Amino acid sequence: MQRPPAIVGLLAAVVAAGALVLITHTGGGKVSEAGAAISPLTVVTKLPDWRAPGARVTVGGFAGGSERVVLRANGRAVAHTTSGRLGRYGLGFAAARPGRYRLVVAADGRTHTVGTLVVRDLVLEAVGDITFGEQVGPAIAEHGPDYPWALIAPTLRRADITTGNLETSVSTRGVAAIKEFTFRGAPSDVPALRKLAGFDVLTLANNHAVDYGREALLDTIRYVRAAGIQTIGAGANDLLARRPAIVDEGGLKVAFLGYSDVNPVGFTATAVEPGTAAADVSAITADVHKALRRADLAVCFFHWGVELHPEPDARQEMFASACLNAGAKLVLGAHPHVFGPVSRPGARTLVAWTLGNFLFPSGGATARTAILRVQLDASGVRSYRLLPVEIDGFRPRLAGRAS
Repeated sequence: MQRPPAIVGLLAAVVAAGALVLITHTGGGKVSEAGAAISPLTVVTKLPDWRAPGARVTVGGFAGGSERVVLRANGRAVAHTTSGRLGRYGLGFAAARPGRYRLVVAADGRTHTVGTLVVRDLVLEAVGDITFGEQVGPAIAEHGPDYPWALIAPTLRRADITTGNLETSVSTRGVAAIKEFTFRGAPSDVPALRKLAGFDVLTLANNHAVDYGREALLDTIRYVRAAGIQTIGAGANDLLARRPAIVDEGGLKVAFLGYSDVNPVGFTATAVEPGTAAADVSAITADVHKALRRADLAVCFFHWGVELHPEPDARQEMFASACLNAGAKLVLGAHPHVFGPVSRPGARTLVAWTLGNFLFPSGGATARTAILRVQLDASGVRSYRLLPVEIDGFRPRLAGRAS
């Protein structure tokens, strides 16, 4: 039966309106040739500022349900997955080398640019002995807590992670131990270590952390942590003294452990008493294994050796081997007060046998030191360099720079 022209026109209008409603309901998604709506491809992930080589980046978002989604880096497919029933997807990527990577996700001819991922080495800087004892304390009292750091702080702050050996007690309590040298600083001396010099981790495993007693050691730990710096190598008991500090930078978790092989009577932590972590091969092995269950890399910081002797002895070699054999990639040392050799036992490992003095009353050989700058990735040490430092009295500065 032939319909009147008016009815034909009305039916066409209804069909057009229905199509408009369908397109509006799909939220801007494409329509296939068969008329089915295609879900838009979205990315909800915000890229980090940077990642270290080997550190994983996850890109997530939504596509069509049960749809193949591909992640491309600089045009090359690096990961793929199938989205869930509701369209959610997640893709992982780890760049092996430094560079800039333009990341794009693609699904069924649709693409979405994620952004540019910057991949660079994680930079760790390590220095030797730091004290607030002897003439350092009076100078801080006269010139302020920033005074010791003013010449070197900008260099230290450029690192992603900075560590050193805090060889002093920080407390107003306690009585000096009966020994040749005892060092103590004021609580107000500590914040500049973080705010100005940028330290992240300090080892207290040394022969001066308990100079004013075990209670003063607990004060030292509390003041350092209150400044925003993690401590290693000392604690309220032996288990806490051996507990790692973990720093997360560039997508890598780096665990730090501290031990002392120079242990005056009454300094070593016990099951019930505060103190420092004594160097012990079996404990070191267990601690590194345990730390690597939580972290990507492990660093051991030792107080060891003989004063004014830069070359390692058999005990130092034994403890360094224990760390490396357990999976640590970097071993740092202090106590001799002079800077010593740097060794590369393996392609991705490094041992700095003694980092010498840093912020410490010095002269002659003890005044010539360096900042160890190490470049790391997920596999360990990529490279390193030494930044020569001269100590003016007790204030460190880059060699060749005017004081």
